[in-house]
Amino acid sequence: MILATLTTSNALSQLVDLGGRWKFSIGDRTEWAEDDFDDSEWESIWTPSNWEEEGFYGYDGFAWYRKKFQGKELPRNEKLFLNLGYIDDADEVYFNGELIGFSGSMPPKFRTAYKAERNYIIPGSLVNYSGENTIAVRVFDATQWGGITDGDLGIYLLNARSPMVVDLQGLWSFALSRSGRPIEDEDDWEKIMVPIPWEKQGYRRYDGFAWYRTTFELPEGQSKENLVLLLGKIDDFDEVYVNGELIGATNDRRRYGRSSSYSQQRAYDIPDYLIKTDGKNSIEILVEDIGNVGGIYEGPVGITTKGKYYRYFR
Repeated sequence: MILATLTTSNALSQLVDLGGRWKFSIGDRTEWAEDDFDDSEWESIWTPSNWEEEGFYGYDGFAWYRKKFQGKELPRNEKLFLNLGYIDDADEVYFNGELIGFSGSMPPKFRTAYKAERNYIIPGSLVNYSGENTIAVRVFDATQWGGITDGDLGIYLLNARSPMVVDLQGLWSFALSRSGRPIEDEDDWEKIMVPIPWEKQGYRRYDGFAWYRTTFELPEGQSKENLVLLLGKIDDFDEVYVNGELIGATNDRRRYGRSSSYSQQRAYDIPDYLIKTDGKNSIEILVEDIGNVGGIYEGPVGITTKGKYYRYFR
């Protein structure tokens, strides 16, 4: 069995119902993402619904939604994700002031994602379990209906029986590299969602090299022995590094049209001596796309044990 794409269908339960009234404003200002921004003067609209049906008929462009809730309703040390249903057209989602995910891409590299259900993992380090939390959603609508239009909005508990020790799908850092060399300038790094082709995230018609990177921490009490890094499918070739050391690569060295590397599931053993149990570990992936779709385009993406790998993913 392959782990399904993150969705409410593989959630254990809804913990917080986020349907109903949200604060709303047309326009676009960066400070609107902050958890301590004063939105008391904003209008209130029913969500989910088209903003045209809430008094903003004919409006196309940027707008923001904001919602607060109490973290006392959330269990500690559990895997949580935020479901925002369907958004027309593109969105960026902030949790307590930090970007946790996006779908589509904003102008000037606009690309709609109105058909995609929005599900974003909530890092436990961002949650205020004893007080108020703020969700802020930046939306761009190009034409016709706009806004958070449909869905079962809420915060969900992932099924505890998930075979993943660490779920790595979601927000990664990303940088193009014409030569394949490491990227040293921090200003060259942007954010990208994994697993989604990079063409759907503002890099249309790009063929060549790019780097992905992220960090992870092992859950408390988790052994570092016999762990496997799953990276789904990558188009086309990859080299994978954990804490700076190469742990695996896939490259059949065939030309575009003949190579089948893009169809292979990536699963690399992580040597236990590489893993830190008391801090952050880094993952860096050099990807080469030789044509058509590029990047980490399909899951599962995460870390599992070797036993669970053979049981669930082989």
